[in-house]
Amino acid sequence: MPAKRTRRPPVTTLVRRWSAVVVIATVGYFYYHPLQAYFSTRSELGTTRTEVAQLAAQKRDLTRRLAASSSLDALARAARQLGYVKPGERLYIVKGIAAWLRAHSK
Repeated sequence: MPAKRTRRPPVTTLVRRWSAVVVIATVGYFYYHPLQAYFSTRSELGTTRTEVAQLAAQKRDLTRRLAASSSLDALARAARQLGYVKPGERLYIVKGIAAWLRAHSK
């Protein structure tokens, strides 16, 4: 009677297979944390770039506004809005302009 053949592979083949599985799992474990840190940092970098772009636009706007408000014309306009007049000028206050415009716009 022939010897019954087992379905189980030899022990050396099993050891090689399990060794390969352990090596692949170990390599995967050691790659997981750096990859996670890389993707997290990349996401933060995108957020930071957006914020930097917004701050740069805000700085350009503030610089433009500062340059516009530093001129003598801007200072004179602001002073007139506050009710100041230049030396030698007379201040006239005219009332009822809105009513006059309504009466003459018909």
